[in-house]
Amino acid sequence: MIAPTGQATTKKALITGIAGQDGSYLAELLLEKGYEVHGIVRRIAIEDTEHKLKNVSHLLDRLKLHVASLDNVLSLIKTVRDIMPDECYHLASSSFVSYSFEDEISILNNNVNSTHYLLAAIKEFAPACRFYFAGTSEMFGNVEQEPQDEATPFNPRSIYGISKVAGYHLVKNYRQQYSMFACSGILYNHESPRRGYEFVTRKIVSSAVRIKLGLQQEVSLGNLDALRDWGYAPDYVRAMWLMLQADRPDDYVVASGETHSVREFVATAFSCLGLDYEGHVKVDPKFFRPAEQIRLCGNPSKIEERLGWTRTRSLSAIIREMVDSELALYNK
Repeated sequence: MIAPTGQATTKKALITGIAGQDGSYLAELLLEKGYEVHGIVRRIAIEDTEHKLKNVSHLLDRLKLHVASLDNVLSLIKTVRDIMPDECYHLASSSFVSYSFEDEISILNNNVNSTHYLLAAIKEFAPACRFYFAGTSEMFGNVEQEPQDEATPFNPRSIYGISKVAGYHLVKNYRQQYSMFACSGILYNHESPRRGYEFVTRKIVSSAVRIKLGLQQEVSLGNLDALRDWGYAPDYVRAMWLMLQADRPDDYVVASGETHSVREFVATAFSCLGLDYEGHVKVDPKFFRPAEQIRLCGNPSKIEERLGWTRTRSLSAIIREMVDSELALYNK
C-alpha cells in the first residue's frame, strides 16, 4: 500500500474477539508484521482489563481498542468509519454448542447479525477492506465423508453450527454480489495455553495440574474415545492472515488432517506430569455428545498448496506447552 507522497503507509487491521485465544495471537502476529491493530471490545472489558483482557494485557499499550456492540449496526458503522481498516478479522461469536431454547435464540441472533452488520458496514464505508470470517468444523456436523474439504456438504447438528453456516453464506454472497474480498476459514479444533477453561482441553490440562499439586483428586469427563482433529492456535491465525494476502478471495479448510482421541489427549497431559490418568479420570455420561457416524477430520491440502501454509506443532508438543503454562500459573 503506497501513499500519494511515495511513503509506505501502515496497514490497519480490525479484529473482533481480540481478547480471545485466536484474537490475541492474531494481534501479536499483525503487530510483528507492522500493522496498526484495532480491536472491538465491550465496555465491561475496558472496566475490567485484568480479567476480560488478560490474553492481550501485554499488548495493551500497542493496541487501539474501541468500545462497540456487535449486535448494533450503528455502533459498527461508526467504528468502521473511524478506523477505515485495510483488513478485518471477524472472530467474535457465541461459541457454545447449547441446546436450551434461550441460548439458541441468542447464539443465532448474535452470530448471524454481527456478521451481516459488519459486512454491510465494510461494503458501504470501507469497500477496499479485506474480510475474514471465522468458520468452524461444526458447520459440517453429521458428515458423510472423511476427511472433509471445501467441497464437503454442510450438515450442522447445533444452532452454533447453523449460525456459522449462515455466516459462511453471507460472506459468499457479499463476495459474489458486491465483489468484496471476503474469505471464510473453516477451522478445526485448535489449542494453546490461552484456551478458555470452558473447553474440555483446558479442563483436562488444568485438572491434571491440580491433581499433581494435590488440589483435587479426580476429574469427570465425557466420551474418552471421541476423536478430534486438533491443531495449534498460532498456526491457525497465520492461516487467517495468509487468506487475506492472497491474489483472490476464497474459502479454506484449516486442519491437521489427523485425528486423536480424548483418551490420548488425557493420557499425554497426565504423562507430562508423571501421572497415570486411569486412577484420576471418571467418565460421566452427562458430558457425552451425540454419537458421530463419521469423524470430523479436515483436509488442509488446498491451503497448503495454494497459500503455502504449514503446521509447526504436533499434538504432543501442544499439550506439553499447555501443561507447562498451567504449572507456571500455579507457581506464581
